[in-house]
Amino acid sequence: MKDIHVLITNDDGIHAEGLQYLSSYLHKSSSNLKLSIVAPDRERSAVGHAITMHKPLRVEKIKFLYNPALSGYSVNGTPSDCVKLAVEAILESKPDIVISGINRGSNLGTDVLYSGTVSAAVEGLILGIPSVAVSLTTKGEESDYNFAAGFISRLIPALIESDLKPTTLLNVNVPAETGSVKGVRVTSLGSRRYSNTFEKRTDPRGMFYYWMAGEVVDDDFEDEDSDTKAVRENYISVTPIHFQLTDRQALPALNQIIDSINA
Repeated sequence: MKDIHVLITNDDGIHAEGLQYLSSYLHKSSSNLKLSIVAPDRERSAVGHAITMHKPLRVEKIKFLYNPALSGYSVNGTPSDCVKLAVEAILESKPDIVISGINRGSNLGTDVLYSGTVSAAVEGLILGIPSVAVSLTTKGEESDYNFAAGFISRLIPALIESDLKPTTLLNVNVPAETGSVKGVRVTSLGSRRYSNTFEKRTDPRGMFYYWMAGEVVDDDFEDEDSDTKAVRENYISVTPIHFQLTDRQALPALNQIIDSINA
C-alpha cells in the first residue's frame, strides 16, 4: 500500500486527549501513514464553520508529551481555519484524507450544524479531500479513545481505496461503552433538540444573564436508520454527509411559484 498522508485536526484544542490518543495510535499502528497535525490552540467547540477574517492567524509548533516523536501546529483560529490554513499554507503536500477528532462528546443528528469537529471535516471536502469526523459519545473523565482510534485506523485505508466520492464526509460516533459495542451501522442523521435550553441567573450586581444548558431530546425513536438510535443501542454510527444543501425535492413546487409570479 502506498503511503497515506493524513491531516488530523479537532475542535477541542491541540492538547486534547482525543487528538493526542488518535495521533499516537495512528503513528504506532502503521508505517504507511504520514501524519500532519494542525489544530486550534484551545477549545473551539460549537463554533460551526466559522472562519477568521478580521485578525491575523498565528501558528506555533507544538511537541506532544504523550509521544515525543510527534509534533504539530497550533492555530489561534477555528477548526475550519486550521484545515484551510494547513492545506493552503502550512503543508508541503495536499493530504489524502482529513480526520477531525476524536471529539469528547457525541456529534449526532442536527448537532452537526453547530459542531466544530464536523465543520473541520466539511472544510476538507470543500478543498476536495475525503474527510472523517469522529466523536466518542462520552463527557466523563474516563474515556476509551484507543477503541475509537483503532476503528479509524481500519477505516482510513478502506476509505482511501473505496469509490466513495470526496464530496462525502463520514460522521462517526462511537458509543461510550466501548467494551460492549455490538458492531457498526451505516446511518442517517437523526432529529435532536434541547429542552430548557436557557437558564436565567442573577449576577452579584443584580443583573440578569442567561446560561445555555438544556437536556437532549431525541425525536427519532421510531427511526431505525438514525444515528442517535444506533448509538443508543451501542453500535458505532457512520453517517455519510455532504454540504450540498439544495432541497431538490422542493424545486418543482418552487418553480411553479416563480412561474406564477412571472406570469
